[in-house]
Amino acid sequence: MTKKQSTRIVRILLAISTITSMFFVPWILVWAWVLPLPDTVQEQVNEAIDHGFDGMIVYVDQAGKPSEFYTAGWHDRKNKIPATPEALFNIGSISKLYVAVAITKLIKDKRLSLDKTLADYFPELVGRIENAEKITLRLMVEHRSGIPNYTDYGYWENPPETHEEILELALDLPANFEPGEDYGYSNTNYLLLRQLIDKVVGYSRHQYIKEEILIPLKLNNTFSSFSEVNIDDVMSGYYVGYEDDLKTDYRGMLATAEDVGIFLRALNDGSVFNEGEQGIYSSIYEYEHSGWVPGYQSFAEYHEDIDTVVIQFNNTNDSKLYMWNLAEISINRIVKILRSKKNS
Repeated sequence: MTKKQSTRIVRILLAISTITSMFFVPWILVWAWVLPLPDTVQEQVNEAIDHGFDGMIVYVDQAGKPSEFYTAGWHDRKNKIPATPEALFNIGSISKLYVAVAITKLIKDKRLSLDKTLADYFPELVGRIENAEKITLRLMVEHRSGIPNYTDYGYWENPPETHEEILELALDLPANFEPGEDYGYSNTNYLLLRQLIDKVVGYSRHQYIKEEILIPLKLNNTFSSFSEVNIDDVMSGYYVGYEDDLKTDYRGMLATAEDVGIFLRALNDGSVFNEGEQGIYSSIYEYEHSGWVPGYQSFAEYHEDIDTVVIQFNNTNDSKLYMWNLAEISINRIVKILRSKKNS
């Protein structure tokens, strides 16, 4: 069996969820929730590894204090390399925050308009995406366009090679709802927004994001592709029931936990924005995000009540989303620990 065939099998497994998982909560989740809260973040990270994660990285930035790093488990399970805070990680949909900031900057520069439509920017998609004449840029950024989500249509079973092939999965389908009438998270919205940045600036969106966001914030450990990094610096990714390392299977953004944390702090305190941009951003998108791709789960959160950024990376997931739920329990408990210490 070739690696490509093996990858397809795990994609298929990933797309399958059992009906029974909808009707009961596994004991591991109950146990993870009811365990006594540890005294320290490091103890909670160690506890998460005991629940089945191969590796975890946590970055904490509390205002007025030096940043802190916590790790446990493996960076590379096969070669027994321990998790390290300097590791690069596949951040998945956290990258949407960077795209939304880039769109905001282009709107402020009047190179884009929130009121223009998909048909205005991509006339070739009229007739292929329902309601193209009514879907505004604002609705796309807000996930209120009704455009079908390409990952719901065979993406994981046999991932396309190009952005054009990915988009084809979402074309010629009925809309999920009328534009502006509902909310529906759709990766297709942000695929189109990335292509729109390319079209408007006349060069790669990656370069634009680097010039407008990464360089000003000195984010030297955030990258757009594997071609820019040493593969050994990337944390391995694992899928329950599948032995191979998945770190070369995903083509999205890579970053260290610290870089994501610095970006999230700048997003929330406004320092990533130039004059007039933050008001635009606040009207169209959120200030924290999570990410999920095969082998990787990531959380980027800001807690205003304790003025704290928490980034959590864990490199194990599964088809039933038990590992996702465990990761949510873990970060929630970490925040409780930080909050209790802040208020003590």
